This record gives sequence, C-alpha cells and structure tokens, in this order.
Amino acid sequence: MKVAGFGYRGAATADSLLMAYQAAGGRADALAVPEDKADAPCLVAFAAKVGLPVQPVAAEVLESIATPTQAPRVIEKRGTGSVAEACALAVAGPESRLIATRVISEDRMATCAIAGLDKTKDTA
Repeated sequence: MKVAGFGYRGAATADSLLMAYQAAGGRADALAVPEDKADAPCLVAFAAKVGLPVQPVAAEVLESIATPTQAPRVIEKRGTGSVAEACALAVAGPESRLIATRVISEDRMATCAIAGLDKTKDTA
C-alpha cells in the first residue's frame, strides 16, 4: 500500500494539494494528514477529487517519527522534520520507506510525500 502524506497551510486549496500530490508522483492508495487538519475543506475536496480515503495521524505519532527532511519551523511546531513525510510513514506502517520525499506545491501552500513497503526485501 502506498500512502500520500500531506502538510499544508490554512490558506491551501484543493489545487494546492493536487499540485503537491502530482509533484510527488501522484500514485497512492490512501491520504494521511495530521488529525487536526483531517476535516479541512481543501482536503475534503481533494480527497473526493482523487477518490482516496483520508487517514488522520495523531500529534503524538507525528512527534515519534524521524524524517529525512528537517525543517526547523516544522520541528518547532509539530515535533518532526516534515509533516508530510511523517504522516505518510505513520500510515504506511513500520516496515515502510519513503518512495518520494517531501515536495512543495507551486503555490508553496502544501507539501506531499509518499511512503510504501519496500517490495525488494526478501519476504521468505
């Protein structure tokens, strides 16, 4: 399963999220966001447009996930280096890895990262 994680500003639109999603590769089975943003109108509209379920991620879970991207402002506010990366990894599961690290929408209102299971690992 591939999960697209998002971080976004209050002024973000569904198009902001779409731009970030497409820049990250635009292929996922679910969307992941911080639980305090799961009902945002831009997210609801975007999820309906792409036809994917939304999985909210609790703040304490975000804080427990190390991310390759380290944005000081995000660390101060959310306790993780990248909200998008942390959300994607949290929902994709403990064995997942980032397929696409955080990318920023053209309008700079949203970020997206995609995580999934590493299918190259031996499962025997």
